[in-house]
Amino acid sequence: MTRLPRQLHIAVERFPIAGRFVISRGGKTEAVVVVATLVEGGFRGRGECVPYARYGESLESVVAQIESLRQTIEAGLGREDLQTILPPGAARNALDCALWDLEAKASGVPVFRQAGLAPPAPVTTAYTLSLDTPEAMAAAAKAAARPLLKLKLGGDGDAERLAAVRAAAPHAQLIVDANEAWSPAHLAGHFAACAAQGVALIEQPLPAGADTILAEIAHPVPLCADESLHDRRDLAALRGRYEAINIKLDKAGGLTEALALAADAERLGFQCMIGCMVASSLAMAPALLLAGRADYVDLDGPLLLAQDRPDGLRYDGARVYPPTPALWG
Repeated sequence: MTRLPRQLHIAVERFPIAGRFVISRGGKTEAVVVVATLVEGGFRGRGECVPYARYGESLESVVAQIESLRQTIEAGLGREDLQTILPPGAARNALDCALWDLEAKASGVPVFRQAGLAPPAPVTTAYTLSLDTPEAMAAAAKAAARPLLKLKLGGDGDAERLAAVRAAAPHAQLIVDANEAWSPAHLAGHFAACAAQGVALIEQPLPAGADTILAEIAHPVPLCADESLHDRRDLAALRGRYEAINIKLDKAGGLTEALALAADAERLGFQCMIGCMVASSLAMAPALLLAGRADYVDLDGPLLLAQDRPDGLRYDGARVYPPTPALWG
């Protein structure tokens, strides 16, 4: 049987953010994503990624990585071979998720069944509060009225930010994310402030590569590796420093690696958060398949946008629902 030709299309898309998204490294007013679309036999598969400068990526470099595989992708390259050709990162994520989606559309078998997962169900997602003054973060927490809040922190003034948010949202579960902004000299004070406000989890307090000291410092709140964790190769070094890991498809390089990473993390006793970059529902949909095995879900990217893409995920308060086939999977 003659194989129908496959075509690869690459698009850069921009989604304005509602207001401004601010973390310790800076702020932005739009989400810029790269979408890889594969068309074969009348079926279409899509994957979305976010180039991230923190990991040495740019819009141009990610597009170039995807473009460099045009011939092999269009010749029929599969997901397993893709894992060895591209390194973990945004480009591989877009292609990996597009291949999953294409397989699902062509076969009529949803991705969750192909991956041997339980059917996805609605889950509660964290809602992120940008780094700001204590007063502004408290107002945002009160307006959000969500059961799970993720606070972006940045060092000086963090104890005041925490106290203000806790006063505004006394019943919410809190996660804090320092995005590598804390210093060893101030860890004890930050940890104590988090414990005093009943914080459930602290993400990436120290810079990746400078976090070995965490194995020697008592911490009353569990720590979660984000920038220090990309794929399975990083897990062994994190034992003793962190109790949890943040799995993001853009770091891992797609759903294929993220599934394997989650399985290995569970075997090693890590808790798992399923996280995201600021992006549209197309980037969240594959990650939602991992939500059933996660201790924390942080897939609020579309909630931070002024407008999501058509056929986007359904959000009902803090609950996010599985994607329809029109979106992905």
